[in-house]
Amino acid sequence: MTNVLELHNVSRHIHGKKIVQDLSFSVQAGEVFGFLGPNGAGKTTTIRMMVGLSPITSGDILINGHSIQSSYQHAIQDVGAIIENPEMYNHLTARQNLVHFARMNGKVDEGRIDELLELVSLQHVKHKRVRTFSLGMKQRLGIAQALIHRPKLLILDEPTNGLDPEGIRMIRDYLRRLAKEEGLAVIVSSHLMSEMELMCDRFAIIQKGKLIAIEDQRAETNQDELVNYRMKVASGELEEAQKLIGIFEESTTVREEEQYLFFSLAEEKMPELIRHLSGASIHLYEIKIEKQTLEDKFLSLTGKKEADV
Repeated sequence: MTNVLELHNVSRHIHGKKIVQDLSFSVQAGEVFGFLGPNGAGKTTTIRMMVGLSPITSGDILINGHSIQSSYQHAIQDVGAIIENPEMYNHLTARQNLVHFARMNGKVDEGRIDELLELVSLQHVKHKRVRTFSLGMKQRLGIAQALIHRPKLLILDEPTNGLDPEGIRMIRDYLRRLAKEEGLAVIVSSHLMSEMELMCDRFAIIQKGKLIAIEDQRAETNQDELVNYRMKVASGELEEAQKLIGIFEESTTVREEEQYLFFSLAEEKMPELIRHLSGASIHLYEIKIEKQTLEDKFLSLTGKKEADV
């Protein structure tokens, strides 16, 4: 896949303090990329460097192959961004706002404006003044504004801040749709772990300005890898089932908690284990994969990194 955004050993120092240190990663066309980190980790500083609002101390940022430092005009023309909250003219209508921003980019494409209003489901209120809009409607109009010039990269810093659950879901669905239908590379910074997990294809975690990990949500589980399982059996058979699982796979540790058995096993071995337990007259009521959530990964990675410091 094509890399739309590339960071190469990017650092930012302020008064001798290292805010961002040797940060390197890329974002590809057609994907939603999450950018995570605790408060003060350097997320917003990095995003501001991506759009040229903060200088880069060392390293470089390339957008469609153009350096944000040496070829700013070429690089920034492929970027749409909302840093913090979208700025609108409240006395103008939704459509008038988009026409105004289109003029700032040098060309008003009436068809594009109507297409974007339809895309963010604001076509029915295009003639209403923005001052009457809810926060979620303003966020969606802000996304339309950022897309007016058909950018290759969309950067959103905390796009779901202050939204209700319905608004968050709508923004999430729009971003995934945009990435897929328009081939956009989308980078999103947010504190809402559960939403990022549903929204993003990949994500980077930074702490104290350093890259800790890049995780791929699309990666398929290798059958040889261990999978965490939760199993429910008849309450009077817990001890016997625990013993049988231990005999079946000596290398695994079986933990009992609240009438469930927890253990790890290679996925390809699970059908054989089920036959093994059923043959011993163990009544199986539930078998579920205990997937590690994004929040689990985040806390595990940042906690381990903190302990190593």
